[in-house]
Amino acid sequence: MKCKNAIRALLCAGAAILGATISVPAAAETNEVRIVRQFGIHYLPLVVMEDQKLVEKRAKANGIPDLKVTWAQLSGGASVNDALLSHAVDFSAGGVGPLIVLWDKTQGGKGDVKAVAAVSDVPMTLTTRNPAVKSIADFTDKDRIALPAVKTSMQAVTLQMAAAKKWGDANFERLDKLTVSMRHPDGATAMLSGQSEITAHFTAAPYDFMELRNPAIRPVLDSYDVYGGPATLILLYATTKFVDENPAVTRSVVEAMGDAMELIKSDHRKAAEIYLKVTHEKTSVDDMVSMLDNPKIAFRLAPSATYPVAVFLHRIGRIKHAPASWKDLFFATAQNLPGS
Repeated sequence: MKCKNAIRALLCAGAAILGATISVPAAAETNEVRIVRQFGIHYLPLVVMEDQKLVEKRAKANGIPDLKVTWAQLSGGASVNDALLSHAVDFSAGGVGPLIVLWDKTQGGKGDVKAVAAVSDVPMTLTTRNPAVKSIADFTDKDRIALPAVKTSMQAVTLQMAAAKKWGDANFERLDKLTVSMRHPDGATAMLSGQSEITAHFTAAPYDFMELRNPAIRPVLDSYDVYGGPATLILLYATTKFVDENPAVTRSVVEAMGDAMELIKSDHRKAAEIYLKVTHEKTSVDDMVSMLDNPKIAFRLAPSATYPVAVFLHRIGRIKHAPASWKDLFFATAQNLPGS
């Protein structure tokens, strides 16, 4: 098979790497794989995988004809991490920050956690209803910023990085006292209603698009400004124990995600229809297509700007172990890709 792009390159490399590690028949692997995702268009490849049964199709081709795939949905990096550590799920999809914290905590042994691949590069937008807020420096104790999970979610970590750039590392938590844990759909509802204590929301598509159509709501910060360019928002990760014991299943999941990304790239409208059918979110197909047409939004397996997040978290003392490079955070499934 000729590898023509990053996704196909991963599939070629993954086939060789994972195929070489299989020492037991696929039939000896698990007959059920459990995957948890969160809310938002940044999880679109997983939504497509679920709807189109892409994992099942790949598993059948890889010698596992009756693999059962169970999907769940949670909110916040801490929740999906807890689900993985408690063995309630086999793969968690979450932000780069939560993955790095979990990678740090689980160093050493079969229980350690790493990412199998990236899911999406999607900018996060900090929006506000407060007309006095032009930048993060204008927030006061009267403001409340909704995000998926205080301190631990990718939005929380990015807000801390922005605070550190503005006021120095010693003040990276300066805005934490203003943050409130809230699911993205609930945060959007609070912002659009204007009847809540919530005056700001750090979110991503489709919720930021929905909010910014309201003339009372304005953008304050774009996460790509914090990172200096495109950055991976969501990763898919698992334990070494699961990957080692289930190489064919792991291969099937990663290949299925590549298939989903190809579908999204080739047909934005179909991808939008699938997303709305599965999530039942209150927006139109045309609006979803316009979001997917945004050149800032990309779905690819190669990670972007994950290492700078690890450097920041180590610098402020959030993690004890400093990865030597981005590759330390990933399994072999991603290490041959042009990541960062």
